Amino acid sequence: MRVRLSVNPVFPLLILGLLGAALMLSPLPRAQVGQPHSAVLVLGAAQYAGKPSPAFRRRLDHAYHLFEQGGVSQIVVTGGRRPGDPFTEGEVGVHYLASLGVPAKHLLAETRSRTTIENLRNAMTFLPPETPVTLVTDSAHAPRALALAHALGLKANVNPSPLSRSPDWRYLLREKIAFAAYALVGVKG
Repeated sequence: MRVRLSVNPVFPLLILGLLGAALMLSPLPRAQVGQPHSAVLVLGAAQYAGKPSPAFRRRLDHAYHLFEQGGVSQIVVTGGRRPGDPFTEGEVGVHYLASLGVPAKHLLAETRSRTTIENLRNAMTFLPPETPVTLVTDSAHAPRALALAHALGLKANVNPSPLSRSPDWRYLLREKIAFAAYALVGVKG
């Protein structure tokens, strides 16, 4: 005798909806703020026609303030370019920091990466092995960036820049989804 189970087609949609609501309502984990190491990695964000986007500028300004406080001897700014764009995020960030007065000998531009994991992997080629680094990104991105750095075996902490007063909900949702995906799938170093 066969027993036939039928599942109401609304049930999977209801489950997905509940999971989505839980994800939206849950706060992002907080990354503990660390004292800056001598090497700082500024994770890329958008640039527009050779000028940092507001989010990128906040990250760069934060890195500049860490440099001003002393103890930071190297700033690596990461980020590549979109197809057809003449500028890379790394180059734009380095030029911006130089315009604030950071000497060129303290600045490096990583210009090939398009993702957070590429930012981390590529930036570390500029520094001696086992160099402890401080990640500078915004507070919503910091938990995922730090988790990825640790998964890659980096000795890293994070010192995040603040978010704008009214952060874009789509960005916050993207970070929540990306963090959840990382937690489920992980990353190979």
